[in-house]
Amino acid sequence: MSETAETTAVSRVTGRVYLDKRSPDAYRALVKTADAVRTTAAEAGLDRILVELVNLRVSQLNGCAYCLDVHTRAALRAGETTRRLGVLAAWRDTELFTGRERAALALAEATTHPADALAQERAYDGAREVLDDAEISAVIWVAIAINAFNRVSILSKHPVRETTAS
Repeated sequence: MSETAETTAVSRVTGRVYLDKRSPDAYRALVKTADAVRTTAAEAGLDRILVELVNLRVSQLNGCAYCLDVHTRAALRAGETTRRLGVLAAWRDTELFTGRERAALALAEATTHPADALAQERAYDGAREVLDDAEISAVIWVAIAINAFNRVSILSKHPVRETTAS
């Protein structure tokens, strides 16, 4: 790696290695996986808003500011409302989300915290009531993919910068 590329692979502010820049082949493979997951979700009939709700909820659980920024803007572009985004962290305590969305959110949370076997079983059983096999698989893959991107961004300390575009 050249001196210039080496310098851009480390944040000047945090001193953290930008994993995506330092290991671009691995990052491209992750992006390719995310592309396949997006296709899987679309083929399963998951709409863009549901996918973004899963991305956002997992990013909330992981505390990934960068991914929260990216996927909030994506959800808004897909037609999600600011009201629902504002209460997403407390989705269980509101009637603003459909049964299908609730099942997907519970399954995404169980995927993010797999050590809680009881919650995982409850989430899977609930998903079985409203989602078919393809949808269950797609939701889990979306959660797996965003969990991976959360780890890259959190450990790299990717910054959330002011922007004029949404």
